[in-house]
Amino acid sequence: MEPLLCFPDPFPPELALALERAGYPWKAVARPEHAETDEPEDGWAGAVVSASADRAAAFALCRLVRAREVPLRPVLLAVEAGQLADLELREDQFDDFLVLPASPDELHARLTHLFWRTGRGLRPELIEYGPLVLNLETYQAAVAGRALDLTYMEYELLRFLAARPGKVFTRETLLSRVWGYEYYGGARTVDVHVRRLRAKMGEEHAHLIATVRSVGYRFGQGAWAP
Repeated sequence: MEPLLCFPDPFPPELALALERAGYPWKAVARPEHAETDEPEDGWAGAVVSASADRAAAFALCRLVRAREVPLRPVLLAVEAGQLADLELREDQFDDFLVLPASPDELHARLTHLFWRTGRGLRPELIEYGPLVLNLETYQAAVAGRALDLTYMEYELLRFLAARPGKVFTRETLLSRVWGYEYYGGARTVDVHVRRLRAKMGEEHAHLIATVRSVGYRFGQGAWAP
């Protein structure tokens, strides 16, 4: 999957966190001309450009990527409230804009709309349940926007459960489906991994993995309703 072109470098932390939370790959560049020299082999998927630190360079980058033989789309421009007047007569340089500070949900919603409008599907395959987001392409997990540092098997167990909310699985079933039939570890292996997952998700979210007494474990209650 192609990354989003982001400007400047370092990219504003709140925008970087929002992109990571939504599962969008991205790469920041420090200067407008680096949009060409640092471009991945498969090209850019689009661009998120912040004008808050260097207005002139931000618009220079927008002009550069839109002047290509095949203009880069979509381009999302992030501006401060005091920069709104700068957008006049520049509508051809970007597809949409947002006013900083912007919430992660707003950034995600605007990107989703832009990629739908331009006929491109950048959004990676995700499992989302309430505050939990699993990126199936990058093996990343986050809860309430906070990245989880999971081992491979912790991720695999969480992925298996989160993909089947509301269903109850015995420890033996989890051993065979997650670890594989060739795994000879005991049921305690599942308990240990569940305990670690709960600890890493934090007390506030540990309840997402529920213990079903005398049976096994269940993730959530079924379809999530905010």
